[in-house]
Amino acid sequence: MKKFIPYILISLVSLAIIFLFFTSENKKDRRFDGRITFRKKDKIPYGTFVAYEGLKSIFPAASIQTSKQEPGYWDSLSNYDSGQALIVVCPFFNASKYEMKKLIRFMEEGNDVFISTMHLSNEVTEILKCDANSPEGLYYYFEQSEGSDLLSVSLAIPPFHKPSSYTYPGKRYDFYFYKLDTAVVSVLGYDKDNRPDFIHLKAGKGNLYVHLAPLAFSNYFLLHKNNISYYEKALSVISPGTNKVVWDEYYSTKKQPRQKESNWLNGFLKHPSLRWALLTALIALLAFVLMEMRRKQRAIPVMGKPVNDSLEFVKTIGRLYHDKGDHKNLSKKMAAYFLEHVRSRYKLPTSELDADFVKNLHLKTNISQEEISEIVSFINQVDTFDVVNEKKLFSFHKQLEKFYKNA
Repeated sequence: MKKFIPYILISLVSLAIIFLFFTSENKKDRRFDGRITFRKKDKIPYGTFVAYEGLKSIFPAASIQTSKQEPGYWDSLSNYDSGQALIVVCPFFNASKYEMKKLIRFMEEGNDVFISTMHLSNEVTEILKCDANSPEGLYYYFEQSEGSDLLSVSLAIPPFHKPSSYTYPGKRYDFYFYKLDTAVVSVLGYDKDNRPDFIHLKAGKGNLYVHLAPLAFSNYFLLHKNNISYYEKALSVISPGTNKVVWDEYYSTKKQPRQKESNWLNGFLKHPSLRWALLTALIALLAFVLMEMRRKQRAIPVMGKPVNDSLEFVKTIGRLYHDKGDHKNLSKKMAAYFLEHVRSRYKLPTSELDADFVKNLHLKTNISQEEISEIVSFINQVDTFDVVNEKKLFSFHKQLEKFYKNA
């Protein structure tokens, strides 16, 4: 019965986890998913599914693709062709100087880059000669509360025709350009306080558009009232002759500097069902350890090395004959054992101990023919000896031992 206890405990723990999971799901209310992902596949309020799907209607003649590669290493864009557009919607555009040089070179060939982000890295602002950092040291408005007119954006006249602002009752997360080089920058849009948040710069034959209110491209914003027209107008600045549009996912997944890792344990314990499941598992584990801690490992028997009984028998018989002084009989026994060894191991007939036998045994064992000849000569002559003295016996034994060792 004791051996079934672990399986019973595992079954109980599994049933408890399943029970807690389903009971908690039934009681759990449906809540507003406030995660800000900016992923094109997400249909949650702050995903960008609507914006990505809308590219087909804004650019009907262009191919729509996605890219997860860093600038200059695209598999869907060419660094040498024109008529291409790269659209980047991400929370932090933390491009390095190397990446910005690649993007500028891409634009100089006659391509457009459209960036919508909450924050620009210092490397980007230095190259663009603009500052998106306020004098108070704030980088962006980090308002998680929701309410009417928190985020409000508008487009400049010109190049757009009608003065209109667009709002929604969602999160804000936007900022503005604090300093601009008006000699090279054109303002295309403003925030709720009429500060520039959408600019245009020329780069060779191409264009760069930087927008600091990315939530204006979220599903929630675009599906609120007539806000979809803001999206269509904002992207209408991209060259109408564009034949390829690529939605960038590289900067959405690129690791941010100084980003603190979330505590997975806190995230695990904040859900009551998971907390109870963990507690149940720990109690079951403790009970199992307490019941099994007295169990002892069975002693492993020592396995001795197999004994060669036939060799021990031969040695015993040899000692018996040696003690009696019957050296001739002992020599014949040793010769018989040698010939049996040759027959069983090397598969050679021993009826004729001649030159052919010596040669064949030499080829099988790589023992010199001289040594084998000495052994064979003694075996052939042992019957003719009246007496075998101890010296001859010792010499024959030494020759056999050498053969067994080297063969």
